[in-house]
Amino acid sequence: MLNHLPMSHPLCNGLGLNYFVGMPLMNEASGDPELVIVDAPPCTNNALRGATRQLGILYDEAFAPTGLKATQLLLMWRITTLADADGPTMQALSGAMTVGISALTHALRPLVRDGLVTLRPDAHDRRVKRATLTTLGRVRLNEGAVLWSVANRRVEALLGPASAQTLRSLADEITSEAFANSFRQGL
Repeated sequence: MLNHLPMSHPLCNGLGLNYFVGMPLMNEASGDPELVIVDAPPCTNNALRGATRQLGILYDEAFAPTGLKATQLLLMWRITTLADADGPTMQALSGAMTVGISALTHALRPLVRDGLVTLRPDAHDRRVKRATLTTLGRVRLNEGAVLWSVANRRVEALLGPASAQTLRSLADEITSEAFANSFRQGL
């Protein structure tokens, strides 16, 4: 059964939508759930999640010869790009990767275990840890960079340079603080 929700209905929440998809609504007479249909554009979040998963799988396949996943190569690359003489702090790395310290620690664990990354206390504040690549880590990162270049060129060729640039620009816009603030403010 299809239901139309009036704008005053709590599910509408003042968003200007007349319908919602998949939101359970109870039939007042029977108490049975009914399906509410949305009159809205396709879900951007779902489309981007699917695209991200697909690209992640493809890049992971491309990097398989290194024994590393795309996320691990990105983490190693960030360590080198943020590195000063002592290596980046966990806080700096966490900020650059936009992940929490616990997620970063979890992601670093196999890299440390496999001898690709070292974590050591800061010379001035022993509570602060710094990350650096080992010699083996630099070798693996270089191997991964070659494979990344091939994979990235494939994506660029399949999408076309203009579409690939548009996709990156849109992704940058969506990940910006301005976008998040505007979304949260309902704009």
